[in-house]
Amino acid sequence: MFRRFAIFARNWANALVGPRPLLAIRFLPRFVRDWSNYAGLAGAQKVRWLDTQPCLGDRSAHTPFDAHYYYQGAWLARRMAKARTAPHVDVGSSVLTISVLSAWIDTVFVDYRPLKAALSGLNCLAADILKLPFRDDSVDTLSCLHVIEHIGLGRYGDTIDPDGSIRAALELQRILRPGGKLLLSLPVGRERVCFNAHRVYQPGSVLKMFERLELVEFSFVDDSGRYWERQQPSSANDLQYGCGLFYFEKRI
Repeated sequence: MFRRFAIFARNWANALVGPRPLLAIRFLPRFVRDWSNYAGLAGAQKVRWLDTQPCLGDRSAHTPFDAHYYYQGAWLARRMAKARTAPHVDVGSSVLTISVLSAWIDTVFVDYRPLKAALSGLNCLAADILKLPFRDDSVDTLSCLHVIEHIGLGRYGDTIDPDGSIRAALELQRILRPGGKLLLSLPVGRERVCFNAHRVYQPGSVLKMFERLELVEFSFVDDSGRYWERQQPSSANDLQYGCGLFYFEKRI
């Protein structure tokens, strides 16, 4: 009984103390009304209080999504579908993206916080992005999506380091072979540090961090969540919090 009550309390806490509590409270009367209507229908199963799990903000006109993560995953998958280079190495990107990517290309996934999951085609390693377990000039294709902007801010238990992003950029360049490809994303726009969440960079600053690489193409997601493919990096200069998608190749 204690376990059931604990699950009940967690379900209601997630609903009412989540990211949008005011919206949840607004929809609570509708939850009660819908439950009452359901209970009055012929054939309805009995619903006990302890089994309720309110989802109070999901009734929307359109399917919601995080534009940065949605488009960066699609961007990576489309380019890797053409590259077909295996094994592919990813450092710290969304595990949902990597789980799908590994379905058609053998993938080595490296993260500071090791992923405890098992899938065919996926090899998970625990390592620090500032000291990656690969030789110099050894990786053919490499991805790192929405990661390096966090390095050195302590958010994930890493050491505080004002140069964390720069050092991460140097390490990614070190392991990439000449002619190898790096697919990178990070926040772009008005340059600043949003401690301790992330940094935001001007696209030009990103190019300077990766001076050993040649930019093949640049795409981005703007402040309204719209995706712009194959643009000039300067197109994203005036954003507040966009997502820059940089496709690099290491100079030979």
